[in-house]
Amino acid sequence: MNGYTGSKEDYLKRLRRIEGQVRGIARMVEDDTYCIDVLTQVSAVTKALQAVSLGLLEDHISHCVVDAAAESEAAKDEKVREASAAIARLVRS
Repeated sequence: MNGYTGSKEDYLKRLRRIEGQVRGIARMVEDDTYCIDVLTQVSAVTKALQAVSLGLLEDHISHCVVDAAAESEAAKDEKVREASAAIARLVRS
């Protein structure tokens, strides 16, 4: 079971909303909407995706990392490395 399983429907709703926002941005570009207005919407989508990412990361730590820590030191170390790598990717993006 994944850490986000309990919140899966909430994540899917948020991702569908983001998907709609991205389609809206594409329409804005097709309609030659003012650049700053398009950039404002891109920023909103970026923030929404960051919120999803942070939620998934929190779920991973509170479920997967905690479970691994109860299993063994090696399993805990591996999950912590995974989480650290994920955080590094998020910070770089």
